[in-house]
Amino acid sequence: MTEITDSAPSLLLVDDEASILSSLRRLLRPAGYKLHLAESGKAGLEILERERVDLVISDMRMPEMDGAEFLEHVRNRWPQVTRVLLTGYADVTSTIDAINRGEIYRYIAKPWDDNDLTLIIRDALDRQRLQAENTRLQTLTQQQNDELKELNTDLERKVQERTAALEQTNDSLKQANERLKQNFLVSIKTFSGLMELRGGGVAGHSRRVADLARKLAARLDIDAKSQQDIFLAGLLHDIGKIGFSDTLLAKPVSKMNGDEMGQYRKHAIAGESALMPLDELKEAARIVRSHHERFDGQGFPDGLQGLAIPLGARILSAVNDFDGLQAGTLAENRLSADEAKAMLVQSRNRRYDPQVVDALVEMLGGVAQEPPARDVAVSALNLQVGMVLARDLVGRDGTLLLAAEYVLDASLVRQIQDYARREGIALTLHVRRDKL
Repeated sequence: MTEITDSAPSLLLVDDEASILSSLRRLLRPAGYKLHLAESGKAGLEILERERVDLVISDMRMPEMDGAEFLEHVRNRWPQVTRVLLTGYADVTSTIDAINRGEIYRYIAKPWDDNDLTLIIRDALDRQRLQAENTRLQTLTQQQNDELKELNTDLERKVQERTAALEQTNDSLKQANERLKQNFLVSIKTFSGLMELRGGGVAGHSRRVADLARKLAARLDIDAKSQQDIFLAGLLHDIGKIGFSDTLLAKPVSKMNGDEMGQYRKHAIAGESALMPLDELKEAARIVRSHHERFDGQGFPDGLQGLAIPLGARILSAVNDFDGLQAGTLAENRLSADEAKAMLVQSRNRRYDPQVVDALVEMLGGVAQEPPARDVAVSALNLQVGMVLARDLVGRDGTLLLAAEYVLDASLVRQIQDYARREGIALTLHVRRDKL
């Protein structure tokens, strides 16, 4: 006999005939089932109320409460219990009614076959076990899905919170970076302004040059980073003059003597050296170094020619001279804006990049017409004190001897005439008509 354990399946056998219950007990006990016996439907319900039952086998015909009514009660109160109907009742209609009301698993006709009955019970319990396991797994799956959903919700919340925190941090960094940029520009502008305080003639020059150079760069479709570098170079292009005396700083280029001109020609390299240690100003430093180069190769400090000159330097050169001609830093006499534009046009392809000059002149009010002749050709022998050079004086080897707007004094007149005799050339100079 199989030992009956607490975990063994529990069966409730209900029949009003004691002999039937005895037969069923003899048949099923060896299988190890835990058996409960009841001789009426009422007694069976009482057992269900206090005992765990897995399967009920109920006779159909019983007094007071027949099997159909009993199994209906079981279905309503303990739906998890498997229900089997045992009937010898010949009325098919009553059997069908019992099946429908009690939703029984199977019905077994009396007299039963022992093997069939044990197989039916075993299959019913296996099915019940599978259903219970399926229900358990579904419940577990639902529980895990709920937990996963909760975790996902919590994770999404944390991701959103983290994203918001990162966005806030990123916004703070952007604001801090923008403040640094603004402070950097303010520092540059302040430094540029402090240097210009030394001489009234140059006050505001660097800022005007920087603003106009950036506008011209934008007009030429230069990228934003290069526009900024050109703007910074415009603010700092005269930083190499910081060691100049107040007298030299205020003197127009055309009035400088040889020593002063030598010192003046070094300020572009000095400016580059001052700016190179700062990574943010490396490109601006290159522009500062080359902003006195000439398109024809006669400039300084490197004698670069044409497109070999950085575009930013070509822009700065034209804009710087446009403002300088009006401010009186290049020549003793200040020019009007129209006169300054005319000077630029005269020197396009020689001193300045023609593309840059054309864009600048157009931006300042349209393409300038060819200006009327403002100079007169005079031989070296006919030079007089007080005449003003209208064009650069260049030697046979291409060396710049005197810059335009230079005012001739007695000493210079003698030097030029001596140079012409020594070289054996008929030297002709162009002087300003309005200064004759």
